Amino acid sequence: MADLHIFFLPFLAPGHMIPLVDLACIFARRGIKATVVTTTANVPLIQPTIDIVNAGDASLLHPIQLLPLCLPCSEAGIPEGHENLTAFPDPDISKLTAATDKLEHSFSLLIQTHRPDCIVADLFYPWAIDVAKQFAISLLSFNGSNCFLSMILSILHRDELNRGEIETERLIEIPGIPRKIHISVSQLPDFILRPTEFELKMSENYSGSHGIVTNSFYELERDYVDRAPPNSINRKLWFVGPVSVQNRDLDSKIVRGRAAASMGDDYFSSWLETKSPRSVLYVCFGSLGRFTATQLREIARGLEAADRPFIWVVWDADEPSDWLPEGFESRVIGSGKGLMVQGWAPQLLILNHQAVGGFVTHCGWNSCLEAITAGVPVITWPLFAEQFLNEKLLVDVHRMGIPIGAKLCSLKPEERTPVKGEQLTKAVDELMGDGEEAEERRKRARELGETARRAVEEGGSSYENMTRLIQELISLKAVDGSSECKGAS
Repeated sequence: MADLHIFFLPFLAPGHMIPLVDLACIFARRGIKATVVTTTANVPLIQPTIDIVNAGDASLLHPIQLLPLCLPCSEAGIPEGHENLTAFPDPDISKLTAATDKLEHSFSLLIQTHRPDCIVADLFYPWAIDVAKQFAISLLSFNGSNCFLSMILSILHRDELNRGEIETERLIEIPGIPRKIHISVSQLPDFILRPTEFELKMSENYSGSHGIVTNSFYELERDYVDRAPPNSINRKLWFVGPVSVQNRDLDSKIVRGRAAASMGDDYFSSWLETKSPRSVLYVCFGSLGRFTATQLREIARGLEAADRPFIWVVWDADEPSDWLPEGFESRVIGSGKGLMVQGWAPQLLILNHQAVGGFVTHCGWNSCLEAITAGVPVITWPLFAEQFLNEKLLVDVHRMGIPIGAKLCSLKPEERTPVKGEQLTKAVDELMGDGEEAEERRKRARELGETARRAVEEGGSSYENMTRLIQELISLKAVDGSSECKGAS
Protein backbone atom coordinates (compact mmCIF):
# COMPACT_ATOMS: atom_id res chain seq x y z
CA MET A 1 0.00 0.00 0.00
CA ALA A 2 1.23 3.49 -0.85
CA ASP A 3 2.34 5.59 2.10
CA LEU A 4 -0.80 7.73 2.16
CA HIS A 5 -0.97 10.60 4.66
CA ILE A 6 -4.28 12.29 5.56
CA PHE A 7 -4.89 15.41 7.67
CA PHE A 8 -8.16 15.48 9.63
CA LEU A 9 -9.57 18.88 10.59
CA PRO A 10 -12.61 18.66 12.92
CA PHE A 11 -14.72 21.67 13.87
CA LEU A 12 -14.47 22.75 17.50
CA ALA A 13 -17.62 21.22 18.96
CA PRO A 14 -18.07 17.72 20.47
CA GLY A 15 -20.59 16.60 17.86
CA HIS A 16 -18.06 17.40 15.13
CA MET A 17 -14.80 16.45 16.82
CA ILE A 18 -15.74 13.02 18.15
CA PRO A 19 -16.81 11.36 14.86
CA LEU A 20 -13.94 12.83 12.83
CA VAL A 21 -11.41 11.56 15.39
CA ASP A 22 -13.14 8.17 15.20
CA LEU A 23 -12.74 8.31 11.42
CA ALA A 24 -9.03 9.11 11.74
CA CYS A 25 -8.66 6.02 13.96
CA ILE A 26 -10.42 3.87 11.35
CA PHE A 27 -8.09 5.10 8.60
CA ALA A 28 -5.08 4.42 10.85
CA ARG A 29 -6.24 0.86 11.43
CA ARG A 30 -6.39 0.43 7.65
CA GLY A 31 -2.69 1.31 7.34
CA ILE A 32 -3.02 5.02 6.56
CA LYS A 33 -0.91 7.69 8.24
CA ALA A 34 -3.48 9.87 10.08
CA THR A 35 -2.86 13.29 11.61
CA VAL A 36 -5.57 15.16 13.56
CA VAL A 37 -5.29 18.94 13.72
CA THR A 38 -7.09 20.89 16.44
CA THR A 39 -6.55 23.83 18.76
CA THR A 40 -4.53 23.64 21.96
CA ALA A 41 -7.48 23.72 24.39
CA ASN A 42 -9.21 20.86 22.55
CA VAL A 43 -6.25 18.47 22.68
CA PRO A 44 -7.27 17.00 26.10
CA LEU A 45 -10.70 16.06 24.72
CA ILE A 46 -9.32 13.81 21.99
CA GLN A 47 -5.85 12.80 23.19
CA PRO A 48 -7.15 9.89 25.34
CA THR A 49 -8.91 8.28 22.36
CA ILE A 50 -5.80 8.58 20.21
CA ASP A 51 -3.57 7.25 22.99
CA ILE A 52 -5.74 4.15 23.45
CA VAL A 53 -5.65 3.33 19.74
CA ASN A 54 -1.90 3.97 19.48
CA ALA A 55 -1.11 1.85 22.55
CA GLY A 56 -3.63 -0.92 22.05
CA ASP A 57 -3.44 -1.75 18.36
CA ALA A 58 -0.17 -3.46 17.46
CA SER A 59 -1.18 -3.63 13.79
CA LEU A 60 -0.88 0.14 13.27
CA LEU A 61 1.71 0.97 10.62
CA HIS A 62 1.76 4.60 11.76
CA PRO A 63 0.79 6.00 15.18
CA ILE A 64 -1.92 8.65 14.93
CA GLN A 65 -0.45 12.14 15.26
CA LEU A 66 -2.06 15.13 16.93
CA LEU A 67 -0.95 18.62 15.90
CA PRO A 68 -2.13 21.70 17.84
CA LEU A 69 -2.99 25.12 16.43
CA CYS A 70 -3.22 28.37 18.36
CA LEU A 71 -6.71 29.87 18.11
CA PRO A 72 -6.48 33.70 18.00
CA CYS A 73 -9.22 34.29 20.58
CA SER A 74 -8.44 37.92 21.43
CA GLU A 75 -8.08 38.82 17.76
CA ALA A 76 -11.53 37.35 17.12
CA GLY A 77 -13.04 39.09 20.14
CA ILE A 78 -13.80 36.00 22.22
CA PRO A 79 -12.48 35.16 25.72
CA GLU A 80 -9.19 33.31 25.94
CA GLY A 81 -9.71 29.57 26.24
CA HIS A 82 -13.14 29.66 24.57
CA GLU A 83 -12.04 27.19 21.93
CA ASN A 84 -15.06 24.90 21.89
CA LEU A 85 -18.70 25.69 21.24
CA THR A 86 -19.59 24.29 24.66
CA ALA A 87 -17.63 27.14 26.29
CA PHE A 88 -20.16 29.74 25.18
CA PRO A 89 -23.16 30.42 27.45
CA ASP A 90 -25.18 31.08 24.31
CA PRO A 91 -24.04 28.53 21.71
CA ASP A 92 -24.00 31.06 18.86
CA ILE A 93 -21.76 29.43 16.29
CA SER A 94 -20.90 32.75 14.60
CA LYS A 95 -18.74 33.75 17.58
CA LEU A 96 -16.56 30.68 17.19
CA THR A 97 -16.43 30.67 13.39
CA ALA A 98 -15.12 34.24 13.53
CA ALA A 99 -12.08 32.76 15.27
CA THR A 100 -11.77 29.56 13.23
CA ASP A 101 -11.77 31.64 10.03
CA LYS A 102 -8.40 32.94 11.23
CA LEU A 103 -6.85 29.46 11.37
CA GLU A 104 -6.33 29.26 7.62
CA HIS A 105 -2.78 30.67 7.62
CA SER A 106 -1.45 28.52 10.48
CA PHE A 107 -3.12 25.43 8.99
CA SER A 108 -1.47 26.20 5.64
CA LEU A 109 1.91 26.28 7.36
CA LEU A 110 1.28 22.79 8.76
CA ILE A 111 0.36 21.56 5.28
CA GLN A 112 3.53 23.09 3.90
CA THR A 113 5.64 21.39 6.58
CA HIS A 114 4.05 17.92 6.60
CA ARG A 115 2.83 17.67 2.98
CA PRO A 116 -0.15 15.32 3.44
CA ASP A 117 -1.80 13.78 0.41
CA CYS A 118 -5.35 14.63 1.40
CA ILE A 119 -7.37 16.80 3.80
CA VAL A 120 -10.59 15.56 5.39
CA ALA A 121 -12.15 18.76 6.68
CA ASP A 122 -15.38 19.52 8.47
CA LEU A 123 -17.85 21.51 6.39
CA PHE A 124 -17.49 24.35 8.90
CA TYR A 125 -14.10 25.24 7.40
CA PRO A 126 -15.10 26.81 4.07
CA TRP A 127 -11.51 28.00 3.54
CA ALA A 128 -10.25 24.40 3.41
CA ILE A 129 -10.93 24.26 -0.33
CA ASP A 130 -8.57 27.21 -0.88
CA VAL A 131 -5.80 25.51 1.10
CA ALA A 132 -6.27 22.28 -0.85
CA LYS A 133 -6.05 24.14 -4.15
CA GLN A 134 -3.00 26.09 -3.01
CA PHE A 135 -1.07 22.88 -2.34
CA ALA A 136 -2.69 20.80 -5.12
CA ILE A 137 -3.98 18.11 -2.80
CA SER A 138 -7.41 16.54 -2.62
CA LEU A 139 -10.07 17.72 -0.20
CA LEU A 140 -12.79 15.49 1.19
CA SER A 141 -15.65 17.22 2.99
CA PHE A 142 -16.72 15.46 6.17
CA ASN A 143 -20.47 15.39 6.62
CA GLY A 144 -21.12 14.49 10.26
CA SER A 145 -24.79 14.07 9.45
CA ASN A 146 -26.68 11.98 6.89
CA CYS A 147 -27.52 11.82 3.21
CA PHE A 148 -31.26 12.02 3.96
CA LEU A 149 -30.69 15.48 5.44
CA SER A 150 -28.45 16.62 2.57
CA MET A 151 -31.06 15.63 0.02
CA ILE A 152 -33.89 17.39 1.86
CA LEU A 153 -31.80 20.55 2.27
CA SER A 154 -31.08 20.56 -1.45
CA ILE A 155 -34.77 20.15 -2.28
CA LEU A 156 -35.89 22.86 0.14
CA HIS A 157 -33.26 25.34 -1.07
CA ARG A 158 -34.22 24.57 -4.66
CA ASP A 159 -37.85 25.29 -3.86
CA GLU A 160 -36.76 28.64 -2.39
CA LEU A 161 -38.51 28.30 0.95
CA ASN A 162 -36.00 30.81 2.29
CA ARG A 163 -37.33 33.58 0.08
CA GLY A 164 -39.97 36.15 1.01
CA GLU A 165 -42.46 35.90 3.86
CA ILE A 166 -42.28 32.72 5.93
CA GLU A 167 -45.48 31.29 7.40
CA THR A 168 -44.03 29.51 10.41
CA GLU A 169 -47.13 27.42 11.16
CA ARG A 170 -47.45 26.15 7.59
CA LEU A 171 -47.09 22.38 7.20
CA ILE A 172 -45.12 21.41 4.11
CA GLU A 173 -44.60 18.11 2.33
CA ILE A 174 -41.06 17.41 1.14
CA PRO A 175 -41.47 16.85 -2.62
CA GLY A 176 -39.80 14.18 -4.72
CA ILE A 177 -38.69 11.70 -2.03
CA PRO A 178 -39.67 8.02 -1.58
CA ARG A 179 -41.85 8.39 1.53
CA LYS A 180 -44.11 11.30 2.40
CA ILE A 181 -42.47 13.52 4.98
CA HIS A 182 -44.34 16.48 6.49
CA ILE A 183 -42.74 19.16 8.60
CA SER A 184 -43.84 22.59 9.77
CA VAL A 185 -41.82 25.63 8.74
CA SER A 186 -41.31 26.41 12.45
CA GLN A 187 -39.33 23.16 12.74
CA LEU A 188 -36.87 24.13 9.99
CA PRO A 189 -33.50 25.63 11.00
CA ASP A 190 -32.41 29.14 10.13
CA PHE A 191 -29.72 27.83 7.78
CA ILE A 192 -32.57 26.75 5.49
CA LEU A 193 -34.88 29.71 6.02
CA ARG A 194 -32.32 32.51 6.40
CA PRO A 195 -28.84 31.25 5.42
CA THR A 196 -25.95 33.48 6.46
CA GLU A 197 -22.99 34.37 4.26
CA PHE A 198 -20.89 31.84 6.19
CA GLU A 199 -23.40 29.06 5.52
CA LEU A 200 -23.43 29.90 1.82
CA LYS A 201 -19.62 29.61 1.82
CA MET A 202 -19.97 26.19 3.44
CA SER A 203 -22.04 25.09 0.45
CA GLU A 204 -19.27 26.22 -1.88
CA ASN A 205 -16.77 24.11 0.06
CA TYR A 206 -19.16 21.18 -0.22
CA SER A 207 -19.51 21.52 -3.99
CA GLY A 208 -15.81 22.21 -4.57
CA SER A 209 -14.43 19.17 -2.78
CA HIS A 210 -13.43 15.90 -4.42
CA GLY A 211 -16.25 14.20 -2.57
CA ILE A 212 -18.11 13.73 0.69
CA VAL A 213 -17.41 11.31 3.50
CA THR A 214 -20.49 10.78 5.66
CA ASN A 215 -20.96 9.15 9.04
CA SER A 216 -23.84 6.91 8.05
CA PHE A 217 -24.33 3.55 6.34
CA TYR A 218 -25.91 2.73 3.02
CA GLU A 219 -28.61 0.39 4.32
CA LEU A 220 -29.98 3.12 6.60
CA GLU A 221 -30.59 5.48 3.69
CA ARG A 222 -30.84 3.17 0.70
CA ASP A 223 -34.09 4.65 -0.63
CA TYR A 224 -32.79 8.20 -0.38
CA VAL A 225 -29.58 7.40 -2.26
CA ASP A 226 -30.95 5.11 -4.96
CA ARG A 227 -34.02 7.25 -5.65
CA ALA A 228 -32.69 10.73 -4.98
CA PRO A 229 -34.13 13.51 -7.18
CA PRO A 230 -31.74 14.84 -9.87
CA ASN A 231 -28.99 17.16 -8.53
CA SER A 232 -29.96 16.62 -4.88
CA ILE A 233 -26.75 14.62 -4.33
CA ASN A 234 -24.21 15.86 -6.85
CA ARG A 235 -20.88 14.82 -5.36
CA LYS A 236 -19.00 11.57 -4.92
CA LEU A 237 -20.26 10.08 -1.69
CA TRP A 238 -18.75 7.51 0.67
CA PHE A 239 -20.78 6.05 3.54
CA VAL A 240 -18.23 4.99 6.19
CA GLY A 241 -20.27 4.81 9.39
CA PRO A 242 -21.20 4.24 12.05
CA VAL A 243 -17.71 5.39 13.00
CA SER A 244 -18.41 5.05 16.75
CA VAL A 245 -18.04 1.28 16.42
CA GLN A 246 -14.27 1.72 16.22
CA ASN A 247 -14.38 2.24 20.02
CA ARG A 248 -14.14 -1.46 20.70
CA ASP A 249 -13.34 -1.85 24.37
CA LEU A 250 -14.53 -0.46 27.69
CA ASP A 251 -11.69 2.06 28.05
CA SER A 252 -12.28 3.61 24.63
CA LYS A 253 -16.02 3.95 25.32
CA ILE A 254 -15.26 5.64 28.65
CA VAL A 255 -12.81 8.26 27.33
CA ARG A 256 -14.51 9.05 23.99
CA GLY A 257 -15.08 12.82 23.85
CA ARG A 258 -14.42 12.99 27.53
CA ALA A 259 -14.53 16.21 29.49
CA ALA A 260 -14.29 16.23 33.29
CA ALA A 261 -16.49 13.45 34.63
CA SER A 262 -18.74 14.16 37.60
CA MET A 263 -18.59 10.51 38.67
CA GLY A 264 -15.94 7.80 38.67
CA ASP A 265 -15.35 5.68 35.58
CA ASP A 266 -16.78 2.55 37.19
CA TYR A 267 -19.84 4.19 38.70
CA PHE A 268 -22.07 4.03 35.62
CA SER A 269 -21.34 0.37 34.90
CA SER A 270 -21.79 -0.56 38.56
CA TRP A 271 -25.13 1.26 38.78
CA LEU A 272 -26.40 -0.27 35.53
CA GLU A 273 -25.41 -3.76 36.67
CA THR A 274 -28.00 -3.47 39.47
CA LYS A 275 -30.85 -2.98 36.96
CA SER A 276 -32.87 -5.49 34.94
CA PRO A 277 -32.32 -5.85 31.17
CA ARG A 278 -33.98 -3.12 29.07
CA SER A 279 -35.40 -1.41 32.18
CA VAL A 280 -33.36 1.83 32.22
CA LEU A 281 -34.25 5.02 30.36
CA TYR A 282 -31.28 7.12 29.26
CA VAL A 283 -32.00 10.86 28.95
CA CYS A 284 -29.48 13.16 27.28
CA PHE A 285 -29.80 16.22 25.05
CA GLY A 286 -26.20 16.57 23.91
CA SER A 287 -23.51 18.96 25.01
CA LEU A 288 -25.38 22.01 23.66
CA GLY A 289 -28.90 21.11 24.77
CA ARG A 290 -30.01 23.75 27.26
CA PHE A 291 -33.35 24.32 28.97
CA THR A 292 -35.15 26.81 31.15
CA ALA A 293 -35.61 26.00 34.81
CA THR A 294 -39.32 25.46 34.09
CA GLN A 295 -38.57 22.83 31.46
CA LEU A 296 -36.01 21.04 33.62
CA ARG A 297 -38.59 20.85 36.41
CA GLU A 298 -41.12 19.32 33.99
CA ILE A 299 -38.58 16.72 32.87
CA ALA A 300 -37.99 15.78 36.51
CA ARG A 301 -41.73 15.51 37.12
CA GLY A 302 -42.19 13.32 34.06
CA LEU A 303 -39.35 10.98 34.97
CA GLU A 304 -40.56 10.55 38.53
CA ALA A 305 -44.11 9.82 37.41
CA ALA A 306 -42.89 7.28 34.84
CA ASP A 307 -41.48 5.30 37.80
CA ARG A 308 -38.71 3.61 35.82
CA PRO A 309 -34.96 3.67 36.52
CA PHE A 310 -33.18 6.37 34.54
CA ILE A 311 -29.87 8.11 33.88
CA TRP A 312 -30.43 11.80 33.19
CA VAL A 313 -27.54 13.90 31.87
CA VAL A 314 -27.87 17.66 32.45
CA TRP A 315 -25.46 20.15 30.85
CA ASP A 316 -24.90 23.75 31.85
CA ALA A 317 -27.75 24.16 34.34
CA ASP A 318 -28.01 26.08 37.60
CA GLU A 319 -27.85 24.29 40.92
CA PRO A 320 -30.41 21.44 40.91
CA SER A 321 -31.97 22.83 44.08
CA ASP A 322 -33.06 25.87 42.01
CA TRP A 323 -35.23 23.84 39.62
CA LEU A 324 -35.83 20.32 40.91
CA PRO A 325 -39.24 19.62 42.46
CA GLU A 326 -39.10 19.69 46.25
CA GLY A 327 -37.98 16.34 47.65
CA PHE A 328 -37.00 14.92 44.22
CA GLU A 329 -33.39 14.21 45.18
CA SER A 330 -34.32 12.25 48.29
CA ARG A 331 -37.33 10.42 46.76
CA VAL A 332 -35.75 9.54 43.41
CA ILE A 333 -31.98 10.02 43.37
CA GLY A 334 -31.35 9.09 46.99
CA SER A 335 -33.46 5.96 46.70
CA GLY A 336 -31.46 4.70 43.71
CA LYS A 337 -34.38 4.93 41.27
CA GLY A 338 -32.56 7.46 39.14
CA LEU A 339 -29.10 8.79 38.44
CA MET A 340 -28.62 12.47 37.57
CA VAL A 341 -25.32 13.48 35.95
CA GLN A 342 -24.23 17.11 35.65
CA GLY A 343 -21.89 17.34 32.68
CA TRP A 344 -20.23 14.58 30.72
CA ALA A 345 -21.31 10.93 30.73
CA PRO A 346 -19.95 7.95 28.71
CA GLN A 347 -22.83 7.70 26.25
CA LEU A 348 -21.48 4.78 24.22
CA LEU A 349 -20.96 2.72 27.35
CA ILE A 350 -24.45 3.53 28.63
CA LEU A 351 -26.36 2.91 25.39
CA ASN A 352 -24.62 -0.41 24.80
CA HIS A 353 -25.36 -1.78 28.28
CA GLN A 354 -28.03 -4.48 28.37
CA ALA A 355 -29.92 -2.64 31.13
CA VAL A 356 -30.79 0.29 28.82
CA GLY A 357 -34.10 -0.03 27.01
CA GLY A 358 -34.86 3.48 25.83
CA PHE A 359 -33.26 6.83 25.04
CA VAL A 360 -34.71 10.35 25.22
CA THR A 361 -32.63 12.20 22.65
CA HIS A 362 -32.34 15.66 21.08
CA CYS A 363 -31.75 13.95 17.71
CA GLY A 364 -28.25 15.23 17.12
CA TRP A 365 -26.89 12.89 14.46
CA ASN A 366 -24.20 11.29 16.61
CA SER A 367 -26.81 10.39 19.24
CA CYS A 368 -29.21 9.11 16.57
CA LEU A 369 -26.55 6.87 15.05
CA GLU A 370 -25.31 5.65 18.43
CA ALA A 371 -28.87 4.70 19.40
CA ILE A 372 -29.36 2.94 16.06
CA THR A 373 -26.08 1.03 16.43
CA ALA A 374 -26.95 -0.02 19.99
CA GLY A 375 -30.43 -1.13 18.85
CA VAL A 376 -32.14 1.14 21.40
CA PRO A 377 -35.56 2.70 20.58
CA VAL A 378 -35.93 6.41 21.22
CA ILE A 379 -38.16 9.24 22.33
CA THR A 380 -37.33 12.14 20.02
CA TRP A 381 -37.10 15.66 21.46
CA PRO A 382 -35.39 17.83 18.83
CA LEU A 383 -34.27 21.32 19.83
CA PHE A 384 -32.41 23.16 17.04
CA ALA A 385 -30.38 22.90 13.81
CA GLU A 386 -31.23 19.85 11.66
CA GLN A 387 -32.58 17.83 14.59
CA PHE A 388 -36.23 17.94 13.51
CA LEU A 389 -35.26 16.43 10.15
CA ASN A 390 -33.26 13.70 11.88
CA GLU A 391 -36.39 12.99 13.92
CA LYS A 392 -38.26 12.26 10.69
CA LEU A 393 -35.71 9.61 9.72
CA LEU A 394 -36.04 7.83 13.07
CA VAL A 395 -39.81 8.16 13.53
CA ASP A 396 -41.39 8.32 10.07
CA VAL A 397 -38.93 6.29 8.00
CA HIS A 398 -37.54 3.63 10.37
CA ARG A 399 -40.33 3.71 12.99
CA MET A 400 -37.99 3.16 15.93
CA GLY A 401 -39.03 6.25 17.86
CA ILE A 402 -41.86 8.19 19.47
CA PRO A 403 -41.97 12.00 19.07
CA ILE A 404 -42.37 14.01 22.26
CA GLY A 405 -44.20 16.72 20.31
CA ALA A 406 -41.63 19.53 20.09
CA LYS A 407 -42.81 22.27 17.72
CA LEU A 408 -40.17 25.01 17.43
CA CYS A 409 -36.59 24.85 16.19
CA SER A 410 -34.51 27.29 18.26
CA LEU A 411 -31.16 27.50 20.03
CA LYS A 412 -32.81 29.70 22.65
CA PRO A 413 -34.56 27.66 25.37
CA GLU A 414 -36.89 30.50 26.30
CA GLU A 415 -38.38 30.53 22.78
CA ARG A 416 -39.53 26.91 22.94
CA THR A 417 -42.94 25.95 24.32
CA PRO A 418 -42.31 23.79 27.41
CA VAL A 419 -43.11 20.10 27.13
CA LYS A 420 -45.22 19.03 30.08
CA GLY A 421 -44.11 16.30 32.44
CA GLU A 422 -47.25 14.34 31.57
CA GLN A 423 -46.20 14.23 27.90
CA LEU A 424 -42.87 12.72 28.87
CA THR A 425 -44.44 10.17 31.20
CA LYS A 426 -46.86 9.08 28.47
CA ALA A 427 -44.06 8.71 25.93
CA VAL A 428 -41.93 6.69 28.36
CA ASP A 429 -44.82 4.35 29.12
CA GLU A 430 -45.44 3.86 25.40
CA LEU A 431 -41.75 3.28 24.59
CA MET A 432 -40.88 1.01 27.52
CA GLY A 433 -44.18 -0.81 27.85
CA ASP A 434 -45.10 -4.39 26.96
CA GLY A 435 -47.67 -3.77 24.22
CA GLU A 436 -47.45 -5.13 20.69
CA GLU A 437 -46.43 -1.78 19.19
CA ALA A 438 -43.64 -1.39 21.74
CA GLU A 439 -42.35 -4.90 21.00
CA GLU A 440 -42.41 -4.23 17.25
CA ARG A 441 -40.55 -0.96 17.77
CA ARG A 442 -37.89 -2.73 19.83
CA LYS A 443 -37.58 -5.42 17.14
CA ARG A 444 -37.06 -2.83 14.41
CA ALA A 445 -34.42 -1.06 16.52
CA ARG A 446 -32.58 -4.35 17.19
CA GLU A 447 -32.58 -5.32 13.52
CA LEU A 448 -31.36 -1.91 12.45
CA GLY A 449 -28.60 -2.12 15.05
CA GLU A 450 -27.47 -5.47 13.68
CA THR A 451 -27.37 -4.01 10.17
CA ALA A 452 -25.36 -1.03 11.38
CA ARG A 453 -22.74 -3.20 13.06
CA ARG A 454 -22.44 -5.48 10.02
CA ALA A 455 -21.82 -2.45 7.78
CA VAL A 456 -18.44 -1.73 9.40
CA GLU A 457 -17.27 -5.34 9.59
CA GLU A 458 -14.98 -6.72 6.90
CA GLY A 459 -17.13 -7.23 3.81
CA GLY A 460 -19.82 -4.81 5.05
CA SER A 461 -20.98 -1.84 3.00
CA SER A 462 -19.10 0.83 4.97
CA TYR A 463 -15.96 -1.30 5.18
CA GLU A 464 -15.97 -1.77 1.42
CA ASN A 465 -16.67 1.95 0.87
CA MET A 466 -13.60 2.72 2.95
CA THR A 467 -11.56 0.31 0.83
CA ARG A 468 -12.71 2.01 -2.38
CA LEU A 469 -12.01 5.46 -0.93
CA ILE A 470 -8.47 4.51 0.08
CA GLN A 471 -7.83 3.01 -3.37
CA GLU A 472 -9.07 6.19 -5.03
CA LEU A 473 -6.85 8.41 -2.89
CA ILE A 474 -3.85 6.20 -3.70
CA SER A 475 -4.68 6.51 -7.40
CA LEU A 476 -4.94 10.29 -7.10
CA LYS A 477 -1.56 10.40 -5.42
CA ALA A 478 -0.03 8.28 -8.18
CA VAL A 479 -1.13 10.65 -10.96
CA ASP A 480 1.76 13.09 -10.51
CA GLY A 481 3.36 11.66 -7.41
CA SER A 482 0.89 13.65 -5.32
CA SER A 483 -2.88 14.03 -5.11
CA GLU A 484 -4.63 16.61 -7.21
CA CYS A 485 -7.64 18.63 -6.20
CA LYS A 486 -10.29 17.76 -8.76
CA GLY A 487 -14.04 17.97 -8.94
CA ALA A 488 -15.92 14.69 -9.12
CA SER A 489 -17.94 13.94 -12.19
